Amino acid sequence: MADTDTAGQSGGVLVRPVPGTGIPIRRPWSLWSFLRRYPVIPIGIIGLLIFTAALAPVLEPVDPLKADLYARNTPPWGFAGGSSAHLLGGDQVGRDILARIIRGARVSAMVMGVSLVMGIGVGTTMGLLAGYFGGNIDEIIMRVVDTWAALPYIMVALVVVVTLGQSFLVLILLLALLSWPGAVRLVRAETLSLKTRDYVALAKIAGASHFRIIFRHILPGVINLVVVSATLSMGSIILTEATLSFLGAGIPPPHPSWGSMISEGRRYLNDAWWVASIPGVCIFLVVMGGNFLGDWLRDRFDPRLRQLS
Repeated sequence: MADTDTAGQSGGVLVRPVPGTGIPIRRPWSLWSFLRRYPVIPIGIIGLLIFTAALAPVLEPVDPLKADLYARNTPPWGFAGGSSAHLLGGDQVGRDILARIIRGARVSAMVMGVSLVMGIGVGTTMGLLAGYFGGNIDEIIMRVVDTWAALPYIMVALVVVVTLGQSFLVLILLLALLSWPGAVRLVRAETLSLKTRDYVALAKIAGASHFRIIFRHILPGVINLVVVSATLSMGSIILTEATLSFLGAGIPPPHPSWGSMISEGRRYLNDAWWVASIPGVCIFLVVMGGNFLGDWLRDRFDPRLRQLS
């Protein structure tokens, strides 16, 4: 058996070659080893977010904007004073927290998805141009990236929102501006390496245009980095959206978002902890799920790291 990082399964046990010898060893299969090898839980969390966002109108038990003062600060079901009509409790004006969590998941997923596509798309394009052409183009693009990274992002976002007003479009543009600089650096570094490869030189000799070389020959080589960068950016975008909503510069009311729910419930932490704590737990799970999934993808796409697993 060759000394590779492949693993098979035989007779309910995991078969893996001993490094340097090619002698297979057998390890008992276990749920723990499976969870360590594959990101089952992170994929489940991200999948649940997407599923909830897609079917939010069907899954919402009641209208998330409907107030019921009789259900004001109702505890979650199972706690003293709780009701099965409000499984996760009610907020300060009696709105159902479960329904608002579901609607907030849809808002967060939509804003995150659109801003990621825009930001990563712009960052990838600029990284390809900077790495391939070099010279003045590379210098200009990287100085713009350095300048943007030095700006206090939250303060800039607050100024933009105060100037232009709260809207979904403004928030998406702000979050897209957050995600593009990291992609530029990653893609540029990989492009500098790929453009010296023999197949790129042969494409130039064959008369291929710069556009074809960049998007036909170099882009497929950096797409793995783009996927990893997008996955790792999910957490930062969710946190930034929650921060802006907490500060009153994010999702415009009355649309619920997890950040605005925390902001509204912070005054009631002593009497109704669930109003702010439950959306906070949702943010924590989604951010951790995105980070763990991004780490796993980075390890799988990098052969040097894959050999260590």
